[in-house]
Amino acid sequence: MLKYELLSDALTRRIEAEKRTGSYERMGFDNSKIRRRDSLKKDSGSVWRPPFVHDIDKILHCPYYNRYTDKTQVFSLIKNDDISRRSLHVQLVSRIARTIGGALNLNLDLIEAIALGHDMGHPPFGHTGELYLNEIYFSHTGRYFMHNIHSVRVLDTQFPLNISLETLSGIAFHDGEFELEEYVPTGLSSFDKFDEIIERCYTDKEFASKQLPSTLEGCVVRLADIIAYLGKDRQDAARAKVVAEDAFTNEDIGSINAEIINNLVVNIIENSYGKPYIKLDEKHFKALKASKRDNYNLIYESAATRAKLDITARPMMKDIYERLLGDILVGDKTSPIFTHHIDYINKSYYKRSTPYERSEPNQIVVDYIAGMTDNYFIELHRHLFPESDYKVEYKGYFD
Repeated sequence: MLKYELLSDALTRRIEAEKRTGSYERMGFDNSKIRRRDSLKKDSGSVWRPPFVHDIDKILHCPYYNRYTDKTQVFSLIKNDDISRRSLHVQLVSRIARTIGGALNLNLDLIEAIALGHDMGHPPFGHTGELYLNEIYFSHTGRYFMHNIHSVRVLDTQFPLNISLETLSGIAFHDGEFELEEYVPTGLSSFDKFDEIIERCYTDKEFASKQLPSTLEGCVVRLADIIAYLGKDRQDAARAKVVAEDAFTNEDIGSINAEIINNLVVNIIENSYGKPYIKLDEKHFKALKASKRDNYNLIYESAATRAKLDITARPMMKDIYERLLGDILVGDKTSPIFTHHIDYINKSYYKRSTPYERSEPNQIVVDYIAGMTDNYFIELHRHLFPESDYKVEYKGYFD
């Protein structure tokens, strides 16, 4: 039997009364305190276009935003329009986070900016592709690839968009793989401190996993990221015939997507309203952890999800990486790393302190691969290695 929790009568009456009288406390980040690398008048905000709306627009119009549409959320190599792509995921995160933020009286523009930009650095083939790219990059450089940290690089370095520190912090430290019962914003003193933290994340994965966003809005997006995929991935798994629709037990937060979203959102509002933190109670937090564990056991680590990619995409990514790295080192200007990537980046009108092509060669290769969609990756491998035995086959609509 389905179970949808309701906000308590006491809190409902309190919120209604405070909104009616205008006496509710504004917990959201103050627009006047926004920080950017460059204090440009055009980014300062106006009465009709507040400053964090500038961030939203910059992210939406970033050349890589389009690529969300053909990037895997969880299930790759399946032709099925009912299975989520990353473009839908970021919208769901935004909607869930804005619902929570609206109830808690937070800055909804900041929430939307973080949510829409948070997965910009995701490579093709979802977290499985992230694993493969990290393996290769680390073997060459001793540095880690993490999609959340790379999302910052896309929006702050590849395309120097002058995104705010508050938005970048929420994006960098959104990682929904590390759930907490309570999220307390860390605060962030400056871009210099932020840059130090980001650099350490490349060399210390344990350190990276412990970082928290600097605002309540970032903390909300981090929890909304989990809520958005927890039940939706179960829907997709059933549609992909990876698991049966009734494979998941009816936990305290429910087992289907609508229950999970409703019950976690209600509990967050109940435990966070008027507080300087974002919190779940113990019962709901334990249920969230149990649900995530079930997803890992039945979906993410299953042979049905990983097997094809391990024997095709993993060696293909190695092929592409090594070939492109070699092309950079010998300066082969006919290579796609130049014609499709470096030249493309340089066409942008953004002001750069250092020419992009002077970046470390491995980093340029990582930038290129991480920016690829699933289909582009497959086409590029076919272009570079026409005689390769690695052939990716999609599961068709009628298979």
